[in-house]
Amino acid sequence: MEFTIYHWIGFIVFLLLMLLIDLGIFNRKSHIISTKEALIWTGVWIIMSLIFNVVIYFTGGKQIALEFLTGYILEKSLSVDNIFVFILLFSYFKVNKKYQHKILFWGIIGAIILRGILIILGAALIVKFHWIIYIFGAFLVFTGIKMAFPKNEDIDPGKNPFVKLIGKIFPMTPRYVKGAFFIRSRHKLYATPLIVVLTVIETTDLVFAFDSIPAILAITHDPFIVFTSNAFAILGLRALYFALANFMDKFRFLKFGLSFILVFIGIKMLMTDIYHIPILISLSVIIIVLGVSVLASVYIKPAVRKI
Repeated sequence: MEFTIYHWIGFIVFLLLMLLIDLGIFNRKSHIISTKEALIWTGVWIIMSLIFNVVIYFTGGKQIALEFLTGYILEKSLSVDNIFVFILLFSYFKVNKKYQHKILFWGIIGAIILRGILIILGAALIVKFHWIIYIFGAFLVFTGIKMAFPKNEDIDPGKNPFVKLIGKIFPMTPRYVKGAFFIRSRHKLYATPLIVVLTVIETTDLVFAFDSIPAILAITHDPFIVFTSNAFAILGLRALYFALANFMDKFRFLKFGLSFILVFIGIKMLMTDIYHIPILISLSVIIIVLGVSVLASVYIKPAVRKI
């Protein structure tokens, strides 16, 4: 099935409508998101993603529906890394829980726009230069191996070039000002530390996008399926953060699972001209590896060091 401009317009209108409902109705006032509220919204986004998947099935057929589902689960699992970073950044900047939703809301809008651009460029490159798929594949294998053996590096937002740029353009207030990104005082515009947090989150997500987008391009080259599965995964990320933030340290083996998935997808890309791994096998591998990682984290207790 070939998706037309009308499919793109319809989906973008849907995205804008949902974001307006989110910000304009349910989260018009800054407040601390409870675990219950986060779980409800997580369920809402998952259900909406599955409904969209059913629509894709009846309009485009089984194969394209499987591609969307596999891409969505892949992106959803890889987005867990973002949650780890959100926890570290909010802790580092001491961001009030009341304002975390606002930062993530605008961060997600920026992420969708940036990923949309990268997806269109990536799909176009693969179509025009087929050999680039091998570069993507090798990059994913390298990233997967690197993820399994992470280095303990402290976050230093001061080294972020965009943060430095903001500091040069706008004078900065010493503290947060009621959840505002900018304030005007004595006819002068000041940036608050909140815009710094948003900038670091946006640039960090851009780094993650260079991992996740090549991974989903191994599943499908259709830009519409790549974009919609990415968008649904990102839209549900904010709620997932508030639902899991207090439990992330318990998923000790999840990093290894995500590492294995990236290596598997990278090998799939490298083998593309030798053997095409069926979409059902890819979907099964992703689900099984995620399931085993979570179960291992729950049931295998960390070794207790003897003093």
